[in-house]
Amino acid sequence: MESLLVVDDEPTVRELLAATLRFAGFTVSSAATAAEALDAARREPPDLVLLDVMLPDLDGFEVLRRLRVGGARVPVLFLTARDTPADKVRGLTLGGDDYVTKPFDLQELLARIRAVLRRSGGSEADTLTAGDLTLDPSGMAVSLRGEPVRLSPTEFRLLHHLMRHAGRVLTKAEILADVWRYDFGGETSIVDTYISYLRRKVDTGEPKLIHTVHGVGFVLRRPRS
Repeated sequence: MESLLVVDDEPTVRELLAATLRFAGFTVSSAATAAEALDAARREPPDLVLLDVMLPDLDGFEVLRRLRVGGARVPVLFLTARDTPADKVRGLTLGGDDYVTKPFDLQELLARIRAVLRRSGGSEADTLTAGDLTLDPSGMAVSLRGEPVRLSPTEFRLLHHLMRHAGRVLTKAEILADVWRYDFGGETSIVDTYISYLRRKVDTGEPKLIHTVHGVGFVLRRPRS
């Protein structure tokens, strides 16, 4: 049974979500503050965190940043009343996996939770390689020249997507739809940001693997043997 951590300072919202998610078959724990959330996530890492942005001690963006700095790769779904494109882009750029605004439909929220959990688990069992880069979907592990590389869940999904479609030029809109599965007003700049992250982490040698196709998108090309 998959475990969820609900982080929200509003008792009514917290209790409603916990009851709904338990009824849907999840194990649920909850936290009302950033400090409680960080402690709970480190003590017993959940399979997914539902994270409010507006918390009384730290905002949700800072909570996510601290989780990632601490090495936690748990998927995070933001659940908040802050609905500007800038907030959505910031949350996803920091490593969030989805962004749902209040008020929300419970059935849609359940669908998004399940979609994030599916994506975070990897979709193929076969190990993928490109030059000195190796990706193991089942273990969510990446190595470069035999050394492990730490990626956020979103970085992992993006790299997985590029490697599964190696040699094919992918538009930013396609990447956004397939990796994030979320349309937030055509803000494809999030794709550029994450491509930049990947290049710094996994594309440091020669020949380069990730190529920009100007005016279109990106392609991962395996080196010729």
